[in-house]
Amino acid sequence: MQNKAAAALERLCLERGDDFAGLSRMIGRNPAYIQQFVRRGIPKRLGEEERRLLARYFGVPESLLGGPEHDEQFSGMVRIPALPVRASAGPGAFADDERQRAFFAFDERWLKQLTGAARSELNLIRVEGDSMMPTLTDGDDILVDRSDAKSRLRDGIYVLRIEDVLMVKRLALHPIKHRVTVQSDNPAYADWPDCDPKDIDVIGRVIWSARRIA
Repeated sequence: MQNKAAAALERLCLERGDDFAGLSRMIGRNPAYIQQFVRRGIPKRLGEEERRLLARYFGVPESLLGGPEHDEQFSGMVRIPALPVRASAGPGAFADDERQRAFFAFDERWLKQLTGAARSELNLIRVEGDSMMPTLTDGDDILVDRSDAKSRLRDGIYVLRIEDVLMVKRLALHPIKHRVTVQSDNPAYADWPDCDPKDIDVIGRVIWSARRIA
């Protein structure tokens, strides 16, 4: 019978669309490691380091994956992964490494007021550049709702992928022509008018930001 930790890990994989082999490689194991744990119960428990990496990747307490209950300091909190990529507000930031680097913990009730998205659809990334000033500045952390993307496109700030580069820009939709203008809040940068929405790869909508006060 599948143990609780294996069942939880399988559910998280389904929610995120992750595959067992990819997760196994992420934690430095052979490609069959996670599948054997989930399907065959081998090993009976995840190793401490593997459990820690997986818990941080999914933004869940280690206790969910068989760890000790001391992680309950995060009770009532939702942990959102922060990715080691930057969304450029300027010349462009390469997004070739989207492994999780850390997490932010949000009060669950506060987060529900902000968005109804599942936590698996939320990520934090960092802004690079000045083209979105003064709304967003270099070094700001932004919360991106990946469930709120092209299918619900409307005026607002979004993270876009352009030729393997992540960019954060404001989108303005023409109500009649159904075309999109990609805008920078900093007037020093030119807009991209009259774009076809089908040509824009929308990653998600920016719904919150945080910055350091100097």
